[in-house]
Amino acid sequence: MNTHDKDRVLIFDTTLRDGEQAPGASMNEKEKLEIAHALDSLGVDVIEAGFPVSSPGDFNSVKSVAKHVKNSIVCGLARSVKKDIDAAADAIKPAKRGRIHVFLATSKIHLQYKFKKSEDEILQMAVEAVKYARDRAADVEFSPEDASRSEKSFLYRVLEAVIDAGATTVNIPDTVGYSVPVQYGQLIADIRNNVPNIERAVISVHCHDDLGLAVANSLAAIKNGARQAECTINGIGERAGNASMEEIVMALKTRQDFYGCTTGVNVKEICRVSRMVSKATGFIVPPNKAIVGANAFRHESGIHQDGVLKERSTYEIIRPEDVGFMETGLVLGKHSGRHALKERLKGLGVDLNETQLDKAFERFKNLADKKKEIFDEDLVTIVEDEVKGGRDIWGLVSLKTVSGTNVKPQVDVVLKSKGKTFKSASSGDGPVDACYKAIDAVTKTKGELLDYSIQSVSRGKDALGEVTVKVKFKDRNVIARAASTDILEASAKAYVNALNKVLVS
Repeated sequence: MNTHDKDRVLIFDTTLRDGEQAPGASMNEKEKLEIAHALDSLGVDVIEAGFPVSSPGDFNSVKSVAKHVKNSIVCGLARSVKKDIDAAADAIKPAKRGRIHVFLATSKIHLQYKFKKSEDEILQMAVEAVKYARDRAADVEFSPEDASRSEKSFLYRVLEAVIDAGATTVNIPDTVGYSVPVQYGQLIADIRNNVPNIERAVISVHCHDDLGLAVANSLAAIKNGARQAECTINGIGERAGNASMEEIVMALKTRQDFYGCTTGVNVKEICRVSRMVSKATGFIVPPNKAIVGANAFRHESGIHQDGVLKERSTYEIIRPEDVGFMETGLVLGKHSGRHALKERLKGLGVDLNETQLDKAFERFKNLADKKKEIFDEDLVTIVEDEVKGGRDIWGLVSLKTVSGTNVKPQVDVVLKSKGKTFKSASSGDGPVDACYKAIDAVTKTKGELLDYSIQSVSRGKDALGEVTVKVKFKDRNVIARAASTDILEASAKAYVNALNKVLVS
């Protein structure tokens, strides 16, 4: 029997596994570990860290997360075959608390076209997989893949059998995002009423957003007795994505009067973790995204503005500070000292050692010479840009560009490596293209630019521009970013950062 508060919803975060399956969202081991630490601080109950058998990189990432995470359960995914379960068990072995998550499809369409097996054969495979997993770990979760399109009578049989075999959590995936809230909520109620031993396991839900209903379906399931929600930061994931963690958590918190449930999430950390995941994946959070979008707490309508000024609750059901949303407030100027910077960064949840603070302060002073007003967002960006870097092979020294209407862009680049400087000049279709060709010439590499985006970090004509690039070097795709008040400098630094990622990993 699983013992936990019947009104507590466990948050199972799969950003590092299902979220990473979003096209172009690949993260390296260092980024995964940083996000795992952030999720642990956020207070999620379970971190699904990856699919260990899928690659040596995924195995090592799960093992690294298992070694370093202090509070959350660390989970590895496995198909219902022994080699998958062995890999998951070995990867989570260092964890204080580990879980093996076994899955097997149960819908007729999957049985007919994917497995070509009968229901009885699938049932036997599921039971054997769970029993084998229980020999390797005390905490086993089972997912009947495509459960929302499975025959209910067969689904009940499978769930009863895997619980008898030792599954401590049974997950009901809406694998293709086909469900609607009323039907999905009823499915959970029917499972509770028709699976005799269901009280011995936690019912979990895992919803995809193909019809934009992942969060609504998850909440309908919780209303009907599910007590674990599987979700991702910013709702990232394959196809249209997964249920958004921040939306589920804040819906339960804001409408506790209706759902009667709580979570263990430290909601003040939500925006910080959202930004971290956005940076690691290169997926910019849409401004109208609930909870963490830039416009989530902005009011353009005069009537709304007037109401908020008089009483915030007239048009705001969540306070920005509740989820760690940074106010765009002026914080520091060019005459601010090192101590003031350190204290302000602490207030933003950034604690630096002396070496890191020295680097951040130098960058801050350089920025203050270019920018009259420095905002919280600027501070966070320059710290992430400068301090969080690894062992760089190449660094940008200087950049000179000539471009304009009816002028062929020309760029001179000076890079440094191992104490030496290297120069190159190139022309191109535009200044960014010319710049990247010059960098390729200096470093003797050839990068293919797959994606490029730029956004302002804060307001004003002198705002920092943050450039995100996705670059392919031979068979590796990497995402990197950099910020500067000069967007061409930011573009060059982002490209060099991408190259460094390949060279040092």
